[in-house]
Amino acid sequence: MDLVSAAPHARPPVDQTLVETQRAFDGVASTYARSNAENPVLRVMRRRALAALERWVPCGSHVLDLGCGPGADLESLAARGYRVTALDWSAGMVDEARRRVRAAALQGRVDVHHLGIQELDRLSPALYDAAYSNFGPINCVPDVHVAARLIADRLRPGGVLIASVIGRVCPWEIMLYVSRGDWARAFVRFSQAPVPVPLERRTVWTRYYTPGSFEQAFGEAGFSRVSLRALGLLVPPPYLLGFASRHPGLVSGLQSLEDLVADWPGVRACGDHFLIVLRRPGR
Repeated sequence: MDLVSAAPHARPPVDQTLVETQRAFDGVASTYARSNAENPVLRVMRRRALAALERWVPCGSHVLDLGCGPGADLESLAARGYRVTALDWSAGMVDEARRRVRAAALQGRVDVHHLGIQELDRLSPALYDAAYSNFGPINCVPDVHVAARLIADRLRPGGVLIASVIGRVCPWEIMLYVSRGDWARAFVRFSQAPVPVPLERRTVWTRYYTPGSFEQAFGEAGFSRVSLRALGLLVPPPYLLGFASRHPGLVSGLQSLEDLVADWPGVRACGDHFLIVLRRPGR
């Protein structure tokens, strides 16, 4: 989810945050896949998430895609031999994902449902081998502890969750806004409450997590960490597309360096996102 952090405002009721977030993504659904595909930083983040899935989830597994958006990962997942059940809170995104599935003739391997992560208990009863959530959909759920229990209930014993989560400590963002004297924007991710993030004149309500706070919430639901790495630690955040486009060589070099250090203790807790793999007990 490529969003620009914004200064905190008064928090509306939880149901209203979900409605506003849904409308924001409905409003950009038709162009979201293209804009993400044109962003070199997001392309690399996507590849890292898919590589983690391939590493930890055997080919042929049934994967639950949490917050699939316009379905950009669905073709890749199907091509890698996975069966996919996908869901998203935005009706517009679901329509785009279903069009993509039909165009690629993937109806036998991919199902797309109009459901939010907070509504997982409404999905027809089934257990999945793995869950996958890319670009921060879990950041938008009202209560991560509830979401963790709902996800745990849908995974087989030993099943894994691969999640790309928007992090709290983004060095680039802090340095950028401190240099501009905008202290509120520099440290907005440290808010404990949901933060209103602008998206094409609408609002996405977002919670930011450290890997520790995210892992704690899922630990209460029985998960344990398998792996953790930073995403967007040394490279600029995705919303600095202009900088990345003007300096492709620099960004490529920073990405190579990031890949060398991204799983180091301490370092891996920072970045625009973090990529975490968590396992349910069982085998």
